[in-house]
Amino acid sequence: MTDKLAELLAVVGDRWALLIVREVAVGVRRFDELQAGTGAPRQVLSDRLRRLSAAGLLVTRPYQVPGRRSRNEYMLTDSGIDLLPVLSGLSDWAQRHLAEGALPEIVYRHSMCGGRVSATLQCECGEPADPHGRVIAENRR
Repeated sequence: MTDKLAELLAVVGDRWALLIVREVAVGVRRFDELQAGTGAPRQVLSDRLRRLSAAGLLVTRPYQVPGRRSRNEYMLTDSGIDLLPVLSGLSDWAQRHLAEGALPEIVYRHSMCGGRVSATLQCECGEPADPHGRVIAENRR
């Protein structure tokens, strides 16, 4: 049996990969802008962009600034967009446990009303699930 979490972590389990996904999610799409937003070294950024594209989380679209050669910009695929609850959950966790009183760098908001979005656990029956009391992890190995 394949460990899906291990597969996921092989793609997004390092610092740079999730930072890149976060930056693209907020509209940063070009290589130099991604480098500035993440602080990743150029070679590392190039490698992670290739890896995230190969995994189907990013797609490229060509663009050209007048007088310059054609380049690619990056956009999230549906699969990449599906990582936003994970990023929101990590942001929520960091705000609660890392820097007391600090505001998060990125706030996830609902585009219709502007309200803050947070990741929550919910049962398939529709009930909210409290991870401190009503969630059981089932080992299916």
